[in-house]
Amino acid sequence: MNVQTIMTNLEAKHPGEKEYLQAVREVLESIEEVYNQHPEFEKAKIVERLVEPDRIFKFRVVWVDDQGQVQVNLGYRVQYNAALGAYKGGLRFHPKVNESMLKFLGFEQIFKNSLTNLPLGGGKGGSDFDPVGKSDEEIMRFCQAFMYELWRNIGPDQDSPAGDVGVGGREIGYLYGAYKKIAREHSTGALTGKSYGWGGSLMRPEATGFGAIYYVVRMLKEKGEDIKGKTIALSGFGNVAWGAATKAVELGAKVVAISGPDGVCEIPGGINMEMINYMLDMRASNRNKVEDMATKFPTLCKFTAGKKSWSVKCDIACPSAFQNELSEADAKELIANGVQYVAEISNMGCQAEAIHAIQAAGIPFGPGKAVNAGGVATSGLEIAQNAAHYNWTAEEVDQKLHKIMNDIYDMCVQYGKQADGSINYVKGANIAGFMRVANAMMAQGII
Repeated sequence: MNVQTIMTNLEAKHPGEKEYLQAVREVLESIEEVYNQHPEFEKAKIVERLVEPDRIFKFRVVWVDDQGQVQVNLGYRVQYNAALGAYKGGLRFHPKVNESMLKFLGFEQIFKNSLTNLPLGGGKGGSDFDPVGKSDEEIMRFCQAFMYELWRNIGPDQDSPAGDVGVGGREIGYLYGAYKKIAREHSTGALTGKSYGWGGSLMRPEATGFGAIYYVVRMLKEKGEDIKGKTIALSGFGNVAWGAATKAVELGAKVVAISGPDGVCEIPGGINMEMINYMLDMRASNRNKVEDMATKFPTLCKFTAGKKSWSVKCDIACPSAFQNELSEADAKELIANGVQYVAEISNMGCQAEAIHAIQAAGIPFGPGKAVNAGGVATSGLEIAQNAAHYNWTAEEVDQKLHKIMNDIYDMCVQYGKQADGSINYVKGANIAGFMRVANAMMAQGII
């Protein structure tokens, strides 16, 4: 495999799809050496087949707002690779959603799902619908209209979407209600992230953030350190940041910053549980303003408009909002402020130049496809519970999640250990995820 040749061909075939091309390049550069040790992969054109989705559904979503005006959005579902199992990946509702973004997310999902060792293929979907400022009734009508177009192409043994940015428990509820009515079957595994009591799994809302902190704990342990007393900067204030903050505080760390599109909320004394619980109200308000935290807790927080969490001095930085949110300049600011670890909780949260700067400074860097895999892992566990018509306890789910995250970490070390003893977690995650998918593709023939 020649990475540059493949990328040149992809750039010609898919011009302007920068997120997708960035994600593919990062994986291919990591696996090139191992791939070229397997001539059978080259003969079967594993990479050429892997970088293109199996199929993409693109559809119009028509709904009516509270003023009686007809609105039109675009919806998508990218089904990427099913070598390991039925397609699995979230739905994202955000005005910047486009085909390139969803192809990047779906491509990343292949390897993330592979790392969990669960029978899950890669997929992703969503819409350019903006939930910010919308009423519950508008969100419900949009979700129903979206599902009218998607329902034929999903199911527990075909494709099981979950939530992502802009899609939480409320949206999954509306989506599943529409699916159940249209499909005329109570196939609970068709979507995950459902509420407990009608097919949801305990621990699913917390899983992405909890799993990320479990991974970070292992990163620290590798250096003989403990998370207790460490300061952590998170970006965003949605479900992922909420889960990460909850587990970090439980383990004795101090979360000193969260952020939003409007700026950063610095919390010098560390976030407390009352503030963490308020993050759920902030998300449900659809205002998308982190300033609300400082307004609610004026003596504990300091809001600065236009700034990011990376301007706040911390030991551990965890991008947990959106792709490419941490730039090279942000990385240099973190390094200058003495950051000790960086772990992506968002998908591809760091720009390529930022990752290079962090790694060049000798700072351990955990990639999103490994760090945030706890979310899809617990979605897989939700499907298993749905199939058995049985719910595990929170302790059982957490125990399984903890084991999966420890196994993922161990795989990253196995494939990412360098000659000097350091660990390239990016390389380790990419190779570990790729090898399982490639071997399955080889076993299943040229299809």
